[in-house]
Amino acid sequence: MKPDLRGIFGSFLAEGSFEKAETFGSGHIHDTFLVTTKEKEKDNYILQRLNSNVFRKIPELQENIERVTNHIRGKLLNIQGSDPKRECVNMIHTKNGKSWITDDEGSHWRLLVFITNHKSFDIVDSPALAYEGGRAVGRFQAMLADMPEPPLHETIPDFHNTEKRLEWFENAVALDRVKRVANLQNEIEFVRERAEKMKIIRRLGREGRIPLRITHNDTKFNNILLDLNNRALCIIDLDTVMPGYVHYDFGDAIRTAANVAAEDENDLSKIRMDINLFKAYAEGYLSETRDILNNVEKEYLAFAPVLITYVQAVRFLTDYIDGDNYYKIHHEHHNLQRTKAQIRLVESMEQQYGRMQEIIARSA
Repeated sequence: MKPDLRGIFGSFLAEGSFEKAETFGSGHIHDTFLVTTKEKEKDNYILQRLNSNVFRKIPELQENIERVTNHIRGKLLNIQGSDPKRECVNMIHTKNGKSWITDDEGSHWRLLVFITNHKSFDIVDSPALAYEGGRAVGRFQAMLADMPEPPLHETIPDFHNTEKRLEWFENAVALDRVKRVANLQNEIEFVRERAEKMKIIRRLGREGRIPLRITHNDTKFNNILLDLNNRALCIIDLDTVMPGYVHYDFGDAIRTAANVAAEDENDLSKIRMDINLFKAYAEGYLSETRDILNNVEKEYLAFAPVLITYVQAVRFLTDYIDGDNYYKIHHEHHNLQRTKAQIRLVESMEQQYGRMQEIIARSA
């Protein structure tokens, strides 16, 4: 049944009256619509049907976003010349004071202010863009470094837990639910060869050498909005904001910002990490975080993109082996195509790892 978007919009305390709603964006998880209001002087809105198969604790998810955006907005209000309506996600509450509704079909919906005059990029083609992306993610982490207790909820348990991801991967291989494993020996071997060294960040955390911080955990470049002059505005898609290590955000951003090809590029010869984009991003990121990170966190920043790209390959491959239950796919072998692209990107990073370490050492 087609959702009553007009009626759902009317449940929120939005300004302006509903004119139309159109599918918007290219996200893998939620169903997203751009609501245009009749009054030109009023805001337009992003209306989202939340995927409760992926996010099973909607109240906790929404509470996290409210706490984080309230903290950032409070910071922005004290910065002369800032614009909290454009430099921060703004959620609209319902008439009963909640930040989401549940419709008659049991689906959960939320409403956000649409940020006007912005740009977003799937592929980064200049060091200037990469620098702004790094600055945006660094600023996000720095602004949340002093957010008071209690800790945020874990919206997806073990989201970046490499050990768990590998355990789930091996379980999927053992089950071979849709009989695909026989044709995946190269990919499976790639995962297993690197498995032990990819657990280092978790070990450093357990040893107390790196602190658990508030991280975004999904910093692919198209989650960063820039203004029309290509200056960073804010980070969106805050569903995965929760406790984490800074390497998760830095690594995932480089995975997308410094990759010269698309995440699911089919022509593997096109895929490589551009070291100049890595350098620019790292410089932007460290311009905001240099004073809050400890030496061990800085030491492992170069490793972070290798780790997160590897983990993303594991996630795509696990979903493919399991029958494509998590990510939206556009054809039968889409998750395998994504897997191969991520593996090629890991290899490119490994070939340039020494230079990556040198760049971090100079910038930190």
